[in-house]
Amino acid sequence: MIPIIDTHQHLWDLSRFRLPWLDEVEPLNRSFLPADYAAAAEGCAVERTVYMEVDVAPEQIAAEVDHVGRQCADPADPMAAAVVSGRPADPGFADWVDRLRDEPHVRGVRRILHADAPPGTCLREAFVNGMRQLGDAGLSFDLCMRPGELADAATLAGRCPGTLLILDHCGNADPNIVAGAAEPGQGPFAHTAGLWRDGISALGQRPNVVCKISGIVARVTEGWSADLLAPTVDHCLDAFPPDRVVFGGDWPVCTLGASLGEWVRALRRIIAPRSEEDQRALLHGNAARLYRLD
Repeated sequence: MIPIIDTHQHLWDLSRFRLPWLDEVEPLNRSFLPADYAAAAEGCAVERTVYMEVDVAPEQIAAEVDHVGRQCADPADPMAAAVVSGRPADPGFADWVDRLRDEPHVRGVRRILHADAPPGTCLREAFVNGMRQLGDAGLSFDLCMRPGELADAATLAGRCPGTLLILDHCGNADPNIVAGAAEPGQGPFAHTAGLWRDGISALGQRPNVVCKISGIVARVTEGWSADLLAPTVDHCLDAFPPDRVVFGGDWPVCTLGASLGEWVRALRRIIAPRSEEDQRALLHGNAARLYRLD
């Protein structure tokens, strides 16, 4: 079995951190600790993980960096690196980047753009300048945004060619819509299958963009199968070259639709027809290289 590097591992201890967004997501409104992840990942062949920031209260962002840094430094913990929170358009972002340069386990920054950021935020001059600062520091940026704004992401990639952009959750696709099992709805995440496919294809042409195969299983409904997810996964893997895709578990958020084990088994089934070399790149090799884990 090909081992996995999980590039999207969430953990939170509510006795230590406050996550305001959990008030609206009752199934996730409890602590999820390293031992819980270990139990969830049993049998999945997860070798190492990359921590993904969890949108803690703003005043706790620095404490989150310190906390996960200690975990990454523990040789008994599979967590090997971290992507932490940051706001590229903020006046103090350059100072924050300078601090992160000295954090040995930090590999990148994320700001969730679909939460409180209006459309077009990522193309504003201050934001683009912050992104360039990340590239200069050797840090990546995770793009977590509305599917309807993927064209903005492609434009952003062109404006900061020296910065590695990692697109989370297959561009926040709804796999039900991509597979033709549901019609587009309303709201900020609404999209058509064609709009999403065009956006992913455009991003695949940008050499500084990586697609993270993650997140989509959180949107499935009861009775789902790997066949439902396959059109989304396959389009991403066809649009991006084999050396620019990585796997993300998105645990525990994935449990809104399926267990981590169910997600991993479904993905292994979907990618089984592809070459072993490409499967290894997706599940392990690309992550080791891009997150500098070796």
